[in-house]
Amino acid sequence: MNKKTIITVLLALVAMPLTLLTSCTIVRGYKADGAYGPTSFSYQKQQKDTVVNRSDAFTFHRAAQQCDWIDTLHFFNQGKRYKNTTLWEAIKEKTETQGVLIIKDDSIVYEKCTGDMTTDRIAGVFSITKSVTSLLCGIAVDEGYIKCVDDAVTDYLPELKKKNQLWQKLTIRHLLDMRSGLDFDDTYSLSIKPKKFKRLHAMARLNYGHNIQKQIRKLKFRNEPGSVYNYESMTSEVLGVILERATGRSYADYLWEKVWTPLGMESPAFISYDSKKHHTAHAFGGLALTMRDLAKIGRLYLNRGEWNGKRIVSESWIEQSTAYSRDNEGYHFCWYNTSCIGADKPEFPGYYAMGIRGQILYLNPYKNLIMVRLGLKDDTFAHIPYLFEQLSNIWSEFE
Repeated sequence: MNKKTIITVLLALVAMPLTLLTSCTIVRGYKADGAYGPTSFSYQKQQKDTVVNRSDAFTFHRAAQQCDWIDTLHFFNQGKRYKNTTLWEAIKEKTETQGVLIIKDDSIVYEKCTGDMTTDRIAGVFSITKSVTSLLCGIAVDEGYIKCVDDAVTDYLPELKKKNQLWQKLTIRHLLDMRSGLDFDDTYSLSIKPKKFKRLHAMARLNYGHNIQKQIRKLKFRNEPGSVYNYESMTSEVLGVILERATGRSYADYLWEKVWTPLGMESPAFISYDSKKHHTAHAFGGLALTMRDLAKIGRLYLNRGEWNGKRIVSESWIEQSTAYSRDNEGYHFCWYNTSCIGADKPEFPGYYAMGIRGQILYLNPYKNLIMVRLGLKDDTFAHIPYLFEQLSNIWSEFE
């Protein structure tokens, strides 16, 4: 921890009552993950549920002909930034990429990992969890547990009616589209100015606190629900609480029954939660799984909600999640479409789920491509989806 960080933490701690110091979530967070927030393997230190894999797993087989040209072709040759650059060279810029997995027509055509990462090692995917939460929400709508995405949040969390009248205006659709209006920001690093410490503490409580539902009850609103798009994690956490309340199931149980089992996942997954007493899942970012199993969720979306002839989630849910549109800054039902990474619509646009550190699940329905990237760091926004989009759009030239 550098001097600036130490001063920040000390100033904040001095301002807090001594009775709070022993339970300070920021101190717990620092002890668990250091000054710069969680890593791909932080899930190992957290309380978590196990989502059990199947013995008769579905597997992606390696294609007889691997796409070795990806490592040699300098196809990023338009513009100065990536001139004469291969995919791996471009993807390493300002990142610490550990693994890339590309699947075409249900076969692995490219697989490259560094260090101790492998495509079958379990790793945290952070906010990609939001996209999985959206999938579970769609299934809950199909099954009637959630009647309509335009239902008020208070239909499922009635205790919020007395907290603020805006809760009754907030709908599930608003949560899915990050238009909640909640006064919350995603702030992970301890290297911040003291005046922003309150927002850091709120994010630390979400990640490391013992009672998320209590934190939700104390939330305030910054904007009228539905009026402003603002990406932040608490909105998806509220969605996860609604999901558990509506289904009467834990997040892990519902995920196991509705996704892990029918998709024939090869490895277990983990979903972290706040405490044994309250057991509220981290629906905003607590999922850990392998790159190969993450790709299967991509396959489900490419097949528009069907898995080997069985309907898992409605096709309309997939359409609402992934259609190319600039509305809402390209974010719909916890998925990004690629309108947010380029001014002009590409000939073959894709869509993607993204987590901090640049964890990416990118899908291109026109080319039947699934691309997964996991790593320790990514200091850019949408850098990797942009590269995957460019690769997709030239793919047919080099097959």
